[in-house]
Amino acid sequence: MAGKMRTRAQLGDDGVTTVKVLMKHPMETGLRKGSDGNKIPAHFIEIVEAKMGDQSLFTAMLGPAVSKDPYLAFETTVPKKGDKIQISWKDNQGQSQSTDATVR
Repeated sequence: MAGKMRTRAQLGDDGVTTVKVLMKHPMETGLRKGSDGNKIPAHFIEIVEAKMGDQSLFTAMLGPAVSKDPYLAFETTVPKKGDKIQISWKDNQGQSQSTDATVR
């Protein structure tokens, strides 16, 4: 089961905002076996998006090769202090989650 996301958006002195996201997710490949000897079904994040309003800031396509609880960071010059960035993900089982990060 997927858990919550931790986010941070920090505006630097150079006008570049660094956004960091830690996503709680099992990221199972579908190749590992459980203690009962049966394969654990594939369960991984497929897409991560960051938006400010209708404007897309960042999109990442992930897959089963990414480790458990993925961490992503990116930089952008679009947001200003106080702006909200919406970050969301969707996995291969149809689960999704989203959160906001306020630029500080």
